[in-house]
Amino acid sequence: MKTLMVVVVALAAPMFAFGQAKSCDDLKSEIAKKIEANGVKTYSLDVVDKGAQTDGKVVGTCGGGAKQIVYSKTAAPDASAPAAAATPAPSK
Repeated sequence: MKTLMVVVVALAAPMFAFGQAKSCDDLKSEIAKKIEANGVKTYSLDVVDKGAQTDGKVVGTCGGGAKQIVYSKTAAPDASAPAAAATPAPSK
């Protein structure tokens, strides 16, 4: 009888773990909050297939381990360059 209970618990454990897995969007949102709390303003988080070639750092996994969340630093926008939309076109 004890053996049967051990087998049932061992088979049921993966189902409980699967139900607690976060979606990629939820995990990406949590990671973004942590990054922004550290004062980082220019970055990107991308969800890619596991094993895909990326230039960034893997900061999380989701989708049952099939996907990875990749962090990449991005360049800050150049504040000295004039915006094209800010200057009106000359009228004729």
